[in-house]
Amino acid sequence: MDDSGRWLMHRRPHHKHHGGLWEFPGGKVESGENPCFALVRELAEELGIEVNPMHCEPCGFAHDMAENGGSGIVILLYTIRSWSGVPAALEGGAIDWFEPVKVGELEKPPLDVALAARLFEKEGR
Repeated sequence: MDDSGRWLMHRRPHHKHHGGLWEFPGGKVESGENPCFALVRELAEELGIEVNPMHCEPCGFAHDMAENGGSGIVILLYTIRSWSGVPAALEGGAIDWFEPVKVGELEKPPLDVALAARLFEKEGR
């Protein structure tokens, strides 16, 4: 989140799963990895920014049950208000900053829809 209260969103490349939809930036936690350190790593890889793990503030989560006995998914959302570098879409797609009400209007994957709804409801936006 920037100083104006806008949220950085990533538009997935069209050739990927959920292509063209907007999501909160981040990625998968590797085996044995702390979720906060995974976020720091993913933001460096995907956006080219450096984040101090102490600046990762948990603010929500969403989960989905697996179909056909597969493993489910849990998404953890963190607020980061301090970083170094200028965010760029290094792995394709696009990025942009949005006011909370606009984040709610973006086409997003189902779990990001749930995250945004809970987050901005909690903030009263």
